[in-house]
Amino acid sequence: MNNFEKEFKILCEAAKKASSKLLEIAEQGFEKSFKKNDDPVTTGDFIVNNILQEEFSKYFPEIGWLSEETRDNENRLTKELVWIVDPIDGTKEFVLGIPEYSISIALVKNGQPILGLISNPLRNELYTAIKGEGAKLNGQPIHVKTILSDKPVIVASRSEINRSEFEPFDEKAEIIPTGSIAYKLALVACGKADGTFSLGNKNEWDIAAGCLILTEAGGKVSDKHGESFIFNQRDTLVDSIVGTSEIASQQIFEMIKEVRNKNE
Repeated sequence: MNNFEKEFKILCEAAKKASSKLLEIAEQGFEKSFKKNDDPVTTGDFIVNNILQEEFSKYFPEIGWLSEETRDNENRLTKELVWIVDPIDGTKEFVLGIPEYSISIALVKNGQPILGLISNPLRNELYTAIKGEGAKLNGQPIHVKTILSDKPVIVASRSEINRSEFEPFDEKAEIIPTGSIAYKLALVACGKADGTFSLGNKNEWDIAAGCLILTEAGGKVSDKHGESFIFNQRDTLVDSIVGTSEIASQQIFEMIKEVRNKNE
C-alpha cells in the first residue's frame, strides 16, 4: 500500500480543509433546497464537493470521480482508480445541527476500496483506513466489539425508525437513532455498537468508505443476502447494507432473516 501514501496524505488534508469549511458554514448559515425524493441538499453539500473535487483533480487528474453532488460521468467506468464521495452524508442531521453527519470519501481500485475516510466535523472525529493496515480514529487504532451482547446494540437511521421499519426489531435489539450510514459504520468500527443495517437502497457513495473502515477494524460488511460489494458500477444503487462486528454477525443476520421471513 506504500504506493498510495501520497493519495492518503492529500485525502486527509482535503478532508480537513472541507471539514473546517463545513463547520464555518454550519455556524454562519446556509441555503437549503430539496431533491426529487424530498431529501434536503444545502450549499454546504456543494461547497464541500467543490473543495474535494478541486483538491483531488489538482494532484490526481487521472483518477475518476463519483459523487452524490456531481452529474455522473461514465468516463469513471474506464478508470482503475476512482474517488467515491458523499460531501455530506446525513444532510438532515446537518440541517438540524445534530452532530451525526459526516464527509465520506473512498479511493476505489478495480471495484474495491483501498483508502477510506469519514470525518465528523462537529465531534472532531476523523476515521481512516488503508487496505491491509487497519483502521484508525484520529490516528489511534480502532477495533470492533469482541464481546457478544444478549441484545445487540444497533445504530439505525432516524428516517427508517420514523417509518416504523425498526419496530419488528425493538424486542430483539437496542436500537439507537443515529444519522449518516457512513458515520454508523464508523461507530461499529470503533466498538460503539454491535452493528448497523439498512434493508432498503443505498448508494455507493453512502457506504464505500465505511465498508473499508469497518472491515479494517475487524468487522464484516455485506448486503442483506450476505453478498459483498463491488464499487464503481454503472448503476450506483445497492439494495441494502449490513455492517457488524465479527462476533455479532450471525446473531444480527438471524434476526434480520427472522423478521424478513415474517414479512414475506
